[in-house]
Amino acid sequence: MKSTSCIPLIFLVFSFYFGAPHSSAQSTTSEPKIIGHRGLMNEAPENTLAAFSTCIKLQIGIELDVRRTKDGTLIILHDETLNRTTNGKGNVSDITLQELKNLDAGSWFHQTFKGEKVPTLEEFFVLLKTSGNKSTMVAIDLKTSDATIEKEIVALANKHQVLPQLVFIGLAISDLEIRKKLKLADANAHVAVLANKLEHLEAALNDMHSDWVYVRFIPTNEEVKKIHARGKKAFLVGTLVAGQEPKNWQSGKDAGIDALLTDYPFACRNSWRTNLKIQQQQ
Repeated sequence: MKSTSCIPLIFLVFSFYFGAPHSSAQSTTSEPKIIGHRGLMNEAPENTLAAFSTCIKLQIGIELDVRRTKDGTLIILHDETLNRTTNGKGNVSDITLQELKNLDAGSWFHQTFKGEKVPTLEEFFVLLKTSGNKSTMVAIDLKTSDATIEKEIVALANKHQVLPQLVFIGLAISDLEIRKKLKLADANAHVAVLANKLEHLEAALNDMHSDWVYVRFIPTNEEVKKIHARGKKAFLVGTLVAGQEPKNWQSGKDAGIDALLTDYPFACRNSWRTNLKIQQQQ
């Protein structure tokens, strides 16, 4: 069970809206997209519809992980095995969808979420589409690749009219062939390429099969401007911003990044709003 106490989702919704500062600091057009790593890792079981639905309601972006079951269904699960986040055992690639749906993917986190299931990718796309929230950014972490998975995901996204909201990461950031396959499936697919360090930025900018740069260092405003000038967007990720890193969160925002991936999306947003409120009062 998760060591931190569980916050019921409805309480989370109300506490976020009514507990946030009520001023122009509450939202700004210049605020980058905040992406919750695996949804809401600290408030709900990761990679579940319970977490994702709350992200959508609270206008928090979503990062999720895609794998295949034994019978070929695209599902959302981070690990290769079922052991950590379900009451099952073994490799997800060795289990059918029906067998997977018999497992509990919520109780490991807290009994509040008992009975939560591992979602299919299509179930998530249906949730995203029916929510009507077209501003929710979703980072698709490809955990596996095969002859057809890129084409299938893009087709599924187009079926549910959510492709514009997706950015492909995971294996795609470092594998040119995967980026090519995604763009071949649909030229409008958003794909990220890795810039692990500053010296890798130019190569990322020259990549012809991506429109996002997956930045694992804190860029300067000039470096972000350079990314934008090349027709790409900046996605700040990695250990520098994943944890409780208010200084780095603010540095990224001040640099003009377009999105930030963190385990603490609420803390990040509140930190930005608090800093903005202080600035406005000065």
